[in-house]
Amino acid sequence: MAGHSEHPIAVYAGITGNLLIAVAKFVAAFFSGSSAMVAEGVHSLVDTGNQCLLLLGIHRSKRPADAKHPYGYGKELYFWALMVAIVLFGLGGGISIYEGVKHIVEPREPGDPMWSYVVLGFAFVVEGGAGYVALRELLKTAGEKSFWRALRTSKDPAVFTILGEDAAALAGVVVAFVGIYFGHKFGNPYYDGIASVVIGLILGLVAVFLAYETKGLVIGEAADPEVVESIRQIVAADPLVTRIENPMTMHFGPNQVLLNMEITFRPSLTLAELSAAVDRLDAKIRDKHPAIKHIFIESASLRETAATIL
Repeated sequence: MAGHSEHPIAVYAGITGNLLIAVAKFVAAFFSGSSAMVAEGVHSLVDTGNQCLLLLGIHRSKRPADAKHPYGYGKELYFWALMVAIVLFGLGGGISIYEGVKHIVEPREPGDPMWSYVVLGFAFVVEGGAGYVALRELLKTAGEKSFWRALRTSKDPAVFTILGEDAAALAGVVVAFVGIYFGHKFGNPYYDGIASVVIGLILGLVAVFLAYETKGLVIGEAADPEVVESIRQIVAADPLVTRIENPMTMHFGPNQVLLNMEITFRPSLTLAELSAAVDRLDAKIRDKHPAIKHIFIESASLRETAATIL
């Protein structure tokens, strides 16, 4: 799905899993008195809200183009993904760090950790499953790219946001388990508070990563270099083309790309031949890259031919 937000499987899986986990974590926090479990509960609850924001963005980005937005509303998905990063940092990270510091300043004796262990084990399995779904969707369009490159070049925030959140969730589960285990083993409540602070820092780091990745999409990010090179090769292979300037592309959504090109055709072509060449190139590019929805071709040859006719 890295590039196909029309079917947000990973988002639905994430919402279902995180909502169940949030409830379980708060129950465990109530019985164990663990601040790390409170932080984890807040984390899962924030993740649930974030994925609802992603669903809102997916829904609103599908609105058809109108006079006010002639290229459609595809970029609205990127806006809501940026909001997710802000919420993850402000609420998830902030509350977790606050709970941890409060627990360190006002330590409480650790309660029975059994509830926490059971819930953390359940959370690890569910988060791992949701992460696997998102990873599978990302790798569908990765081709020969490495995982890291596929993640960095993905134009679908519904996938890389959930992957980032799931990675933070799995790391948070491990940190919470370690903090609770050592706190109970040594009878030291500070381990639990420190674990909560570490969970908050992890959320903050993931939020910064997501904000950085989404920023480029919000302000206008080009298509992958492989796509641009493929377009160049398609145009250059046409027998009527003598030169092509660097194609300019911009994503308006995971599956909506704008393409501008300046092409020089062979001289002395008739207007009919030039028009046929433009139509041919348009069809070939759209057939090879269906995500390219808008193509604008500027040609000195066309201008010169039109001037001669006039």
